Amino acid sequence: MRSSLIALTILLTLAACGGSRVSGNIGQACATSDRRAANPELCRCVQSAADRSLSRSEQRRAAEFFTNPQLAQDTRQSDNPRDEEFWQRYRQFLDTAEASCRSYA
Repeated sequence: MRSSLIALTILLTLAACGGSRVSGNIGQACATSDRRAANPELCRCVQSAADRSLSRSEQRRAAEFFTNPQLAQDTRQSDNPRDEEFWQRYRQFLDTAEASCRSYA
């Protein structure tokens, strides 16, 4: 139950952005989400945090979480060392985005 709540919180945190004219995989996934708090500045900020924290391939992978939250859950719970390493970097990205982008939410 706790792991489901964590995954849902992560998804909602990232999906709380939206808007247009944003670039990058995370920024575009953010912009196309249908969240009430959506705005382009927030999505650009989140993309900037992704650029600082994740490689391009990791950004593509993380962007899939917007449309497939179960994938986030499966990745977080995986025993695969590569998944575990990715999840640590992903959590760092989330922490960076949360700290950097608060004023845009």
